[in-house]
This record gives sequence, structure tokens and C-alpha cells, in this order.
Amino acid sequence: MHILEPLHIKLKPEETDKLLKNLNISLTQLPKIRIVDPALPKDCEVSDVIKIERVSHGKKINYFRVVSI
Repeated sequence: MHILEPLHIKLKPEETDKLLKNLNISLTQLPKIRIVDPALPKDCEVSDVIKIERVSHGKKINYFRVVSI
């Protein structure tokens, strides 16, 4: 991981369920990130949810669902 690369964290299934419930959305409504993205953790699979933390002028958190090519 490069120092400028934002932190990518794979959510546990219970964290994913809680997130979707809090946002009142379904998994398919999350933005997509491809499984071949080199920044993803090595143990990611299709339909996992990834939390990306960016730090610039405060902390910004985005969520993505992993999709195949």
C-alpha cells in the first residue's frame, strides 16, 4: 500500500447489514468497484462491501460493492 493510497477495509457481513439498514438501501444501490482493483484487500470476493477512508480536509468515508469484471 502506498502512503497516498486511501485505506480500503472489507466490512464483515454484520457490518454490511447494519450499514444497509442505516442507509435504507439495498446492496445493488451502492457504487461498484471491480474485483481486479489493485487497492482491494486480497481476501475480497464479489458482493463484499468495501469501506474507503480518505483523509484530506477531514475524513471522508465511501462504501463500494465489489463486482466482477
